[in-house]
Amino acid sequence: MTPVPAVGVVCLKGDQVLLIRRGQPPRVGEWSLPGGRIEPGERTIDAALRELSEETGVTARIGGLLDVVDGIFSEAARHYVLIDYWAEWLSGDVVAGDDAADARFFDLDQALDMVEWDETRRIIRAAYSAKSDKNVE
Repeated sequence: MTPVPAVGVVCLKGDQVLLIRRGQPPRVGEWSLPGGRIEPGERTIDAALRELSEETGVTARIGGLLDVVDGIFSEAARHYVLIDYWAEWLSGDVVAGDDAADARFFDLDQALDMVEWDETRRIIRAAYSAKSDKNVE
């Protein structure tokens, strides 16, 4: 498996987080973060905002980098190097598009219950912490 560079976005709107239901492998049907592959010549932040818009119709402002995660999904023979950002919602009504079968904002506890991958739950918690730290300054 050749690693593929990709981005993920924890988009926050107040106390809610935006999730998508995956419409394509890996992890089809699971709730996850908006994101996808980085196009050749594209900056990671630009890829994050593009993927967020394509999958959800939402516009946001990147708040910062959260972490880099290896997503190794042997069932789909894929290895993604996921560069995860957190962002604050700016505008747009949520509409599932591109690879997303559904997209909605959820309260934190509900979102954490719906997400199956531990790494995604960890990244969501990190985004809430980063946002809280930013608001303290």
